[in-house]
Amino acid sequence: MPETKKDYYEVLGVSKTATQDEIKKAYRKLALHYHPDRNPSKEAEEKFKEITEAYEVLSDPEKRAKYDKFGHSGMRAGQDFHTYSNMDEIFGNFSDIFESFFGGGSIFDNFGTSSRSRRRSSGIPGTDIRIDIDLTLEEIATGTTKKVKLKKLVKCDSCNGTGAKQGTSTKTCPVCNGSGEVRKVQNSFFGRVVNIQPCSNCNGEGTVVDQPCTKCKGDGRILSEDSIKVNIPAGVQEGQYLTLRGQGNSGARGGKDGDIIVVIHEKKHPIFTREGDDIIYELYLSYPEFVLGTEVDVPTLTGKAKLKIEKGLEPGKILKLKDKGIKHLNQAGSGDLKIKLNVIIPQKITAEEEELLKKLNTMPNIKRI
Repeated sequence: MPETKKDYYEVLGVSKTATQDEIKKAYRKLALHYHPDRNPSKEAEEKFKEITEAYEVLSDPEKRAKYDKFGHSGMRAGQDFHTYSNMDEIFGNFSDIFESFFGGGSIFDNFGTSSRSRRRSSGIPGTDIRIDIDLTLEEIATGTTKKVKLKKLVKCDSCNGTGAKQGTSTKTCPVCNGSGEVRKVQNSFFGRVVNIQPCSNCNGEGTVVDQPCTKCKGDGRILSEDSIKVNIPAGVQEGQYLTLRGQGNSGARGGKDGDIIVVIHEKKHPIFTREGDDIIYELYLSYPEFVLGTEVDVPTLTGKAKLKIEKGLEPGKILKLKDKGIKHLNQAGSGDLKIKLNVIIPQKITAEEEELLKKLNTMPNIKRI
């Protein structure tokens, strides 16, 4: 028993009142997903034929009207749906999307009348360079400048980056004739498919070097040691990074220069703990200092500050010195210095101290701490 065909509207996922624009958009989306070059399976191939058949009918007002009235029986048997003559009209500049998947021109180049060639590559892009920088909290708090030495590829000064020996020049690639690409044509059920790839002989540049530069061996770049200054703003955190545009490895033969990626790392501080843009300091006081109150010098990221301890404060209390923390990144203001109060418990005491503590412990106003 022959298989019953699915409803064309159901195949494209549109309603029976869908506009031509909605039908076209639905077909574009499905064609991209099920095209055999991207989805090489028998099921995808059959699905592509099915959606193409549905589109040819529903995109033609006359055929659509006949289908709406008579269904599949009203359509001419044996139609060749994969030879749709207006494929360029359907996809327009849709070839740009396919280029991103297949690394070349549109797979639909040979369906319509407007074939377009890929633009020649302008050299080989330079790669990025990663630099890891360790910073103290003091450096992070106010910002700093670091001087870093590194090795990177720079334009060859002998050939000025062309890769060709002095007195010579590059020549048109004999394999791709300067287009930077090679095309392979294959026949399939939906017609001729053009597979476009960068030319392996010239790496997609369209030109080759017959007599390479003796200094750079034809690459157009040489390894050099450089020293750069990295300005690091206040408030950066572990794992954040800065991008120095165009300061990485040079591109070959006119290619775009890479970047330098500066990754930030925080050094562990001996006395401070970071909490966002606030910093925390553990201050230890004796029991009498808690009871009587005192004034002490506390360290900050930029020096020392006076801190008054009021009478009767209890261990665990947190005091704040406003704006003594880390500057906010790219905005005004700073975090705070938080001082957590702790009591000093002596491990060893004299006999006299022990007697005084015993006497103190019998007094009614003494709280347990």
